[in-house]
Amino acid sequence: MQSLITNSIRNSIRLPALNAVGKLGLTQIKPNLLNNVRQFSKTSIAKELHPTQEHPIYMDLQATTPMDKRVLNEMLPYFTEKFGNPHSRTHNFGWEAEKAVEVARKQVADLINAKPKDIIFTSGATESNNIAIKGLARFNKGKKNHIITVQTEHKCVLSSCRALETEGFEVTYLPVQKNGLISLEELKKAIRPDTLLISVMAVNNEIGVCQPLEEIGKICREHKIYFHTDAAQGYGKIPLDVEKYNVDLMSISGHKIYGPKGIGALYVRRRPRVRLEALQSGGGQERNLRSGTLATPLCVGLGYAAKLCKDQMMTDLDRIKKLSDRLYNGVTSKLDYVYRNGDPDHTFPGCLNLSFGFVEGESLIMALKDVALSSGSACTSASLEPSYVLRALGTKEELAHSSIRFGIGRFTTEEEIDYVANKLVKQVNRLRDLSPLWEMHLEGIDLDSIQWST
Repeated sequence: MQSLITNSIRNSIRLPALNAVGKLGLTQIKPNLLNNVRQFSKTSIAKELHPTQEHPIYMDLQATTPMDKRVLNEMLPYFTEKFGNPHSRTHNFGWEAEKAVEVARKQVADLINAKPKDIIFTSGATESNNIAIKGLARFNKGKKNHIITVQTEHKCVLSSCRALETEGFEVTYLPVQKNGLISLEELKKAIRPDTLLISVMAVNNEIGVCQPLEEIGKICREHKIYFHTDAAQGYGKIPLDVEKYNVDLMSISGHKIYGPKGIGALYVRRRPRVRLEALQSGGGQERNLRSGTLATPLCVGLGYAAKLCKDQMMTDLDRIKKLSDRLYNGVTSKLDYVYRNGDPDHTFPGCLNLSFGFVEGESLIMALKDVALSSGSACTSASLEPSYVLRALGTKEELAHSSIRFGIGRFTTEEEIDYVANKLVKQVNRLRDLSPLWEMHLEGIDLDSIQWST
């Protein structure tokens, strides 16, 4: 019955909307279409909180965020009516698109106290990280050949550094403490006369830990070292200031801030100037650093998403903190042997990573089919090794395998949090009842003392 109603609603939206678009054009139909979509969202997604595997509660916001409909509304005209190439300089279509791109550039810059000319549009944070790290290193090769990064960085940062090692660069991979934070003293010890770059992410994508960017920036300035931060998980979610933090390069992602996929940005400081070698050749767009025609709708979407984040960051952050505490307290008040991964204070509350003793994380995710989650184990079909991030924290292998990452964001509701907490408690208890390890623990057997045969 539910599926029949849902399909009926879909058709009542889709067919009249498509017919109207053909007759009236996008500009006239857009407001009505979006109102129908909003109404449909309330009907089909909420469903009085009876989620299914086909329509689960979404709590994987570190992977991607749903696009804010206000962002979509801003983007739509640039797909059809204002379709000009922003690099065309001889007619109004190009001028109109260029103006929209420059407005977006300013919106992206304003969020981090940067100048618009310091912003380079890219396809996403992965490309931004590659341009920043490889571009800086290759431009300065032969002058300084040492780079410092952290063991818990995103894989595109680690992979870029490994690629540079094959080109003759030396890389120091700093360990982290048990709370996921780097030691500033260890950072200082790692600095050498030929250190060119320090790359440390703002917010960890797996455990949510916020690194001390301001202190790292001061160290970089004192030693005349370039400072890059991968801010894909922090941009638009926590206050960031490139001037205050002495950041030279910052990577930004659109789809992590309720914007479109396929668009990102790289902040490249111009005063004092940071020189990079471009990774691709072409028409010399984006200060000769990233050739290729810009996708105006995507730039507009990233810019407007940044504007919304700037307008409501503290409101969102306060609300997300309350929801995060509600989930954590709702689970830990009813379950023992629940461990939080990462520092509880220096963290973005929208990323909550928990390990559940005597439970396998993948089994727990399978038991929560009506909730979209990610396992901290990050297993692949070829490997059952636990997450390299949790290993770097010194987490025991069995706890690393039992970790779950909960993403909480702008559109998460209290009802969803309560549903997930209650379902989680129920399923953890069920899985523990099935576990011989849990039974042995209840009998007082020290599992760490057992020599397991392999």
